[in-house]
Amino acid sequence: MTHDPQSALLHAALSAAQRGWHVFPLRPGVKQPALHGEQRCPGTGPCADEHRKWEQRATTDPARIRAAWSRAPFNVGIATGPSGLLVVDLDVPKDKSNGDAPCGAATFKALCERTGQAVPRTRTVRTASGGQHLYFTAPAAVRLHNTAGTLAPLVDTRAWGGYVVAAGSLVDGIRYEVQGPALLRPLPDWLKHALVPPHPVNRPAVVPAGRAHRPYVDAALARETAAVTTAPEGRRNATLLRAARALGRFVASGDLTRDEVEMPLQRAGESAGLSATECRTTLRSALDWSITHNQARTGVAA
Repeated sequence: MTHDPQSALLHAALSAAQRGWHVFPLRPGVKQPALHGEQRCPGTGPCADEHRKWEQRATTDPARIRAAWSRAPFNVGIATGPSGLLVVDLDVPKDKSNGDAPCGAATFKALCERTGQAVPRTRTVRTASGGQHLYFTAPAAVRLHNTAGTLAPLVDTRAWGGYVVAAGSLVDGIRYEVQGPALLRPLPDWLKHALVPPHPVNRPAVVPAGRAHRPYVDAALARETAAVTTAPEGRRNATLLRAARALGRFVASGDLTRDEVEMPLQRAGESAGLSATECRTTLRSALDWSITHNQARTGVAA
């Protein structure tokens, strides 16, 4: 590989594209996309019809890649969703003063041990911070989204709506490098099951003894869960808030338990791309509000 930084980064972009991975330029030396944002969109070129975000503009076309990387020594971003990838991001603690804090690799290993699984061996890239990216081919039957801390602390995933910095890129002067064998393996079934929320139609209803759901209650639960799962970027949190408020009335009336509402909406929100913490915060606030207001209307005792 050439020692010229710009040529080396072009080579990294072309190498990723040859694997079928969709790439786009990141700003030199950092991890942020080098493409214009919606507010500065000129409405020309790829955005002639409408603004196209980095995930839509990522490409495997060698001509487009050469043209982009001829302008500057851009780092390389891989759009994980279009590339058919699920990347597990094992991060390191941000607070360097606490030397006892476990890193993502340690918490992921502990998760594997608890579930009786071996730590998966697949293509691994060392990040600039000292963390690791574990690359897997994503299952074709489901559309996975990003998660943050869902599997374990400091263990995130990148899929649709996410990207990773490709091997060969330089961040803070440190190069992202492939560690060990470069063989790419499919996402293990046990990880897939941990990341894929149950389909609202197929999910078995947990009905407390002595109480059967009315059909329209179950239909409402399925409808609102599906709406959160498919919510577009920019509307995910608002959709989750509205769904929780809509279903909270059934908790107030006793037709559903709080867990029956909270658990599927939590999974749906994370599947759509919200973080686990953001989902929990929104659900807690929305359900508290809805239950209180609907109890007041119906005269249900607190």
